Amino acid sequence: MTAISPKNKIAIAGGGLLGRLLAWRLSRQGLNITLFDAGSLAVPAGASWTAAGMISPLSELVHSEPKIYQLCRRSLNVCEAWAAQLEAQVGRPVSFRRAGSLLVAHGRDRTELQMFARELHSKLPRESATDVQPLDRAGLQALEPALERFESGIYLRDEGDIDNRRLLPALLDALRRQRVTLHEHTAVECKGHTVACEDAEYRFDFVIDCRGLGARNVIEGLRGVRGEVLVVETSEVQLTRPVRLLHPRYQLYAVPRSDGRTVIGATEIESEDLSPISVRSTMELTSALYSLHPAFAEARIVETRVNCRPATMDNLPCIQCEPGLVRVNGLYRHGYLLAPALLEQVEQHIAQQLEVA
Repeated sequence: MTAISPKNKIAIAGGGLLGRLLAWRLSRQGLNITLFDAGSLAVPAGASWTAAGMISPLSELVHSEPKIYQLCRRSLNVCEAWAAQLEAQVGRPVSFRRAGSLLVAHGRDRTELQMFARELHSKLPRESATDVQPLDRAGLQALEPALERFESGIYLRDEGDIDNRRLLPALLDALRRQRVTLHEHTAVECKGHTVACEDAEYRFDFVIDCRGLGARNVIEGLRGVRGEVLVVETSEVQLTRPVRLLHPRYQLYAVPRSDGRTVIGATEIESEDLSPISVRSTMELTSALYSLHPAFAEARIVETRVNCRPATMDNLPCIQCEPGLVRVNGLYRHGYLLAPALLEQVEQHIAQQLEVA
């Protein structure tokens, strides 16, 4: 993007993960960036604040298109480099971890593990086959001693995760340091070269619309998919990487944080209901967590989170381009997996458009 003038003014609508990353990356290139968000930037309302922050291309390959896997692999590499840059800039960790993840199942559900392995190997590129490692009890214990109840598992070597509750505030701090113009509690509509607020209209060289469900009126078929998360706290269970528990009805994930807390979730509900987590979901999540390790029974539930992921009809990301405007949406449950790779595509499109102009 060296051919683009620093005088170019770029508007970004939506201050979630993708919007912040775009504002951070583009402003580092010297562009004049204005970021709009309909809610609070300190406590984002979108799914990126609720998520567990897993960057798990192998886990998602079983349920997703190969295109998603390729984008996720790219994101994993990019995210590692960007996390280091951001930590150096703001002087505090964002807790990016690339220690892989583990899949386990109880004896009665062993077929779930076998089916997952077969499906994964049928889709996995040959050069990535070594990233999937079957484990016996000894191998599992060597990686995660806390999983002593399980006879076997699968180690997905090349996966990562990042602490969203550290990353998003760090990005906001970086934007302020880079003198990005920030407008929070400001709902907007976007069209080519223009951002319209309730009482004003602003002209820009380019507009990027990444408002998630806020853009449902301009993206056909965009819907919300409800997800529910618990955060528990205990010093009695020590995990060092994300763990997924396979079950016929759901896949529980448990993502350990550095402060003794663990983010757990599994629910995916075709609903845009944002009311608090249900009793049923709470019971299923905590029961599955207890079966992962009995000491979780004494863990304290310190937070519950509910949000809706923006999804298209085919659950694939959507990039729509027109003169002076690009819309990026439909990241579904792949926000942290896809955002860095999609951002690179948006950067290239902006560079082409502004160079032509």
